[in-house]
Amino acid sequence: MVEILTSAAIAAISVLILGPIAIPILHKLKFGQSIRTEGPKSHQAKSGTPTMGGIFLIAGIVIATLIRAEWTAEILLALFILIGHFALGFLDDYIKVVKKRNLGLKARQKLAGQILISVVTIFIATQELGIQTTLWIPVVGETIDLGILYYVLVLFVIVGASNAVNLTDGLDGLASGNMAIASSCYGVICLLTGHDNLAIFCAAIVGACIGFLKFNFHPAKVFMGDTGSLALGGAFAAVGILTHTELLLVVVGLIFVCEALSVIIQVISFQTTGKRVFRMSPIHHHFELGGWSEIKVVTVFWAVGLIAGIIGLTMLTNSAAKVI
Repeated sequence: MVEILTSAAIAAISVLILGPIAIPILHKLKFGQSIRTEGPKSHQAKSGTPTMGGIFLIAGIVIATLIRAEWTAEILLALFILIGHFALGFLDDYIKVVKKRNLGLKARQKLAGQILISVVTIFIATQELGIQTTLWIPVVGETIDLGILYYVLVLFVIVGASNAVNLTDGLDGLASGNMAIASSCYGVICLLTGHDNLAIFCAAIVGACIGFLKFNFHPAKVFMGDTGSLALGGAFAAVGILTHTELLLVVVGLIFVCEALSVIIQVISFQTTGKRVFRMSPIHHHFELGGWSEIKVVTVFWAVGLIAGIIGLTMLTNSAAKVI
């Protein structure tokens, strides 16, 4: 427990120290966020706010994990997934901000990077860590052997989680706050499933995200950018895969799932019927355009995320002995 608490503290302190150093540098380099014109008009005031704050956010996670956790294959794999997505997000942000290509990496380039990370993850998880190709079903507490389809599941989890958190990062403090909540829940899940060392990694995420809120809550002084959101999404996928509770990610990460689904539904509806289901997607913009203040949207989404996390923990504790 001491290691878990100190991991969170080290991560938070690291971010709080690095933030005042990094933000002026990002300002000086003119790494400002470009706000899309089709977004809510109130967001235009955010144009020029430094982005790529994920650099010091992720640094806090890595520093705390390396100091407090044992350097096992499990932890090193979690860090690989985190840093791999960090590099992917950094490249995407660099192209958008420095090279002035607003769309950043092409979709197929980003997907190729995520597939590469997934392939390495699958190999190490199954060959070195001995993770079985089974899927645990919450509530019923049973497992089914997916065989080769488990590899497809891991790819889907990594790509889906990283992109879902990336889509959630659209309001000040929304992604960082919900990641702090979801990672707190997954820290408990790690303890309940015997992954104490991985709980230290989760605690580092919690501490870093809480520290980042100092600079990212409304009105944000810095955005995490894809540099941070893709990495956090990758880390979220990592703890789900390494604890073999992949389906619980859907419950604990309900906000991320809803954000991603809202985009998918909007695109399919508009392309097939010419009509939009939401005023704007991702869904947090739907509530903004409905008259909610940005702070109200964020705090309500945090509350929903907390409830979802508690439900996920309840589902696990009712059948924890069955998790493999």
